[in-house]
Amino acid sequence: MYIYKLGSMTDKKAALKALGVESGGVGIMAKKMELMYFFIKDLKCPAANILKQDALSIGADLAVPGGVILCERELYDCILIGTRKHMEILSKKELAQPFGLKIVANELKRFLAVKNKPTQIMGVINANDDSFFEGSRFQKEDAITQIKQMISDGADIIDIGAVSSRPNAEVVSESVELERIKPICDAIASEKLYEKATFSVDSYTLSVVEYALKSGFTLINDITGASDETIIKLAVEHDAKLCIMHMQGTPKTMQKNPHYDDVMVDMSAFFEERIAKCEALGMERKNIILDVGIGFGKTLEHNITLIKNMAHFQVLGCTVLVGASRKSMIDKIIATPVEERLAGTLALHLKAVENGASIVRCHDVKEHVQALAVLEALR
Repeated sequence: MYIYKLGSMTDKKAALKALGVESGGVGIMAKKMELMYFFIKDLKCPAANILKQDALSIGADLAVPGGVILCERELYDCILIGTRKHMEILSKKELAQPFGLKIVANELKRFLAVKNKPTQIMGVINANDDSFFEGSRFQKEDAITQIKQMISDGADIIDIGAVSSRPNAEVVSESVELERIKPICDAIASEKLYEKATFSVDSYTLSVVEYALKSGFTLINDITGASDETIIKLAVEHDAKLCIMHMQGTPKTMQKNPHYDDVMVDMSAFFEERIAKCEALGMERKNIILDVGIGFGKTLEHNITLIKNMAHFQVLGCTVLVGASRKSMIDKIIATPVEERLAGTLALHLKAVENGASIVRCHDVKEHVQALAVLEALR
C-alpha cells in the first residue's frame, strides 16, 4: 500500500476521473476537496454564535475569540473555515438568519461565483529619462523598436507613460508629457501596431489620454484611481477600458509614513466607491481593471498582505492587475539593486497570479512569458 497527497484542484479532479467516478460525482466530490477560509470583520455577537452553530452542524467551523458565547462585546472578528460545499450550504442557510447574517450569505455567494480569468502580460515602456528602472526608458524610434520586441516576446498589452510615478518624482507639465508621448502614438497609429497588441496609456492628463485614444489605444492606466470624472467619460466615449489604481497621497508624498486602519478593508472600500462612480457615468464593470498599487503609499507589510490576498479583489467583478516589477519591496526583503531584481519580481508576480491577479505589468516580458507558461503547466 502507498499513500500520497494530491496537489492542485486540477490534480484532484484528474484523480477522481482516473478512479472512474461518474462525471456528476467528480464535481460534487471536488467541492469537498477545496478548503476555504473567510475572515469576517465586525460580526454581531449573536450572529457569531448562530454562525458557529450552523457551521459546526454541517462539519465546518467558525474560529471566534474567547467571550463570544457570553456576548462580552457587541462585535467580533471571526474566521469561517470549511470546504466549498460547506460554503455553498451556508450561503443559503444564513439567508434566513437575523443579525446581519443575510449579508454574510450574500457575500459568500459573491466569492463562490468568482471565475479565474486568462493571464495577460503588460509590458512597460517609459518615454522619459527618470523612471526608477533605467532599462524601461525609451524614446521615439527606440520606443517603437522595444514595443515590437515586446509584442514578439508575447506581450498582450503595452503600457506607455511619459511621466515617472516613482517615489519623490517631480511634476511634469502637460505640454512636456504630450511632447514626449506624441511621436510614439503617431508611430503606433501609422504602423497600425494596435492590431497586434492592446495599447495602454499610463496617464491621467486629459490631453495626453485623448491623443492616445485617438491613436488606437484602448486602455487608460490611471494612477490617481479615476479621481477625475473627465477621464472616466473619455473611456466611456471611446469604449476603452480603465485601470483604477490605488495610491495613498501623491508620488511626491506617498512613501512618507503610509498608514491604514486595515489595508484590505480600506482598499476594498476605495475600489467599491470608484467602481460605483464609473458605473454611474456609464462604464460597464467588465471594462474596469483594479490595481492595488504595490509600492504606492504602502509599507512592505502592506504590499505583502495585498499580494497574499489578491483573490479577495476578484469578488468585485473586475479584472485584477499586479505591478511589482523590480520595485523596492524586493530590496526591503533582500538588499538588491534595481538591475538585479528580476528573480524577486517573478516570485512576487507568480504568487499574485496564483492568488487571483490576471494582468501582470512588468519590464521583462520574455521572462514572464516563460515563467507563467511553466506555472500554467504546474496547475
